[in-house]
Amino acid sequence: MILNLDKQPREALAAIDAAGNQLTYGELCDFSNELETAMPSRSLLFLMTENNVGGIAWSIGCMGAKQVPLILNVHTEEGLFLNLMEIYRPPYLCVPVGNPLAEQYETVKESYGYVLLKTGNEACPMHEELSHLLPTSGSTGSPKLVRHKYENIEAAALNISTFFELTSYDRPLLVLPLYYTMGLSIVFSHLYAGATVLATNQSMTDRAFWQFLKERKATSFTGVPYSYEILNLMRFFRMDLPDLQLLTQGGGKMPKALNQKFVDYCKSTGKRWIATYGQSEGTARMAWLPAEWAESKMGSIGRAVPNGEMFLIDSEGNTITEPNVQGEMCYRGKNVTMGYARQREDLLLGDERNGFLKTGDLAYQDEDGCFYIVGRMGRFLKLFGMRIGLDECEQIIKAIFPIECACVGNDEKMTVYITDEKLSASVKEELVEKTKLVATAFEMKVIPAIPKNEAGKVLYSKLS
Repeated sequence: MILNLDKQPREALAAIDAAGNQLTYGELCDFSNELETAMPSRSLLFLMTENNVGGIAWSIGCMGAKQVPLILNVHTEEGLFLNLMEIYRPPYLCVPVGNPLAEQYETVKESYGYVLLKTGNEACPMHEELSHLLPTSGSTGSPKLVRHKYENIEAAALNISTFFELTSYDRPLLVLPLYYTMGLSIVFSHLYAGATVLATNQSMTDRAFWQFLKERKATSFTGVPYSYEILNLMRFFRMDLPDLQLLTQGGGKMPKALNQKFVDYCKSTGKRWIATYGQSEGTARMAWLPAEWAESKMGSIGRAVPNGEMFLIDSEGNTITEPNVQGEMCYRGKNVTMGYARQREDLLLGDERNGFLKTGDLAYQDEDGCFYIVGRMGRFLKLFGMRIGLDECEQIIKAIFPIECACVGNDEKMTVYITDEKLSASVKEELVEKTKLVATAFEMKVIPAIPKNEAGKVLYSKLS
């Protein structure tokens, strides 16, 4: 069975959620077998998930039963949901019990707090290797989905469980959502190791969240930079958390000062701090920075995960072997996904990547082979004949001013969005000084908040 679930002790706990619901490995295997007959073989379903036992049971159960779920946020904006429904026309829909959508369709099965619904749409032909679908990271309405295959699941689980040194005694806290690639990878890797996933929808500012973490003796926490900003505000460093042994971070670069605080905390408490790098297209994790390098190579994403290969290429596609030379970062491994789907017919497509992925990130590597990302390939403007990095300009601003910001634009001007009008002139002056461009190259705009997705990544497409 998928992830060797049937090799684990049947009575061992696979998941516990904040409501007290529990799921054993035996129950998960049995449920997967049930789903083989609940729907015709190889059925497409939209799975509207929450971080609870039911979300895990249905997500993993469907994949194990060779059904194909598109895993979505139960709170997906209505317009986006209807657009996806119109384009992909899934024969089945699965939602939490009590969801209004349940009143619109015929009920097929109810289990673990979710109800399976028959939409009336015809069966959808799909490639035999297609295991599941995820929305592209940062999507704001695009029907573009990432197509995963069964080999990706197994490869990601093996790679991640290896470099994190996971065992059946681990109890990871699942805060990141299941429809987010890094959240789902936590489930893959820990179930592969026979561990118990602690799933919660609670806010980190909620007292109940911390009670759940402590009572269930969580051994690890995985977050994006925004997650750690919240922990910093919650006086996390004063808490007594003896069971928590591993803090891991992904989803983008952390501010250096914040990174340093967590590195120092882990060093003083004997915990491990491991930064990681990944994309949905690589089934989450593709690189990791070992804990012993957390301080000496702070800001680096480290090296490729076990069984993977990471390297740089120049503009002509030649491999860059010298240190400290920038190029596009590429990855090769069995966790590289099949490609994208933009319409229903694309679900029949085979593997278009064959284990090779151009990440779109611009990076360099040091003498020890550790990689440092300097920006996105497309996140550059050519202003007054000079190549200017948008990500670099954001870092310039954040290094000086305590504000959120986002830089976009074209080759005529850069538009800089900030959240504090009083700093507008000062920010522009700093950019002019650092980039050596004239002031007219920058247009300042003040907005209440920088738009971000639930993983904390800036939604540049929402900024005109």
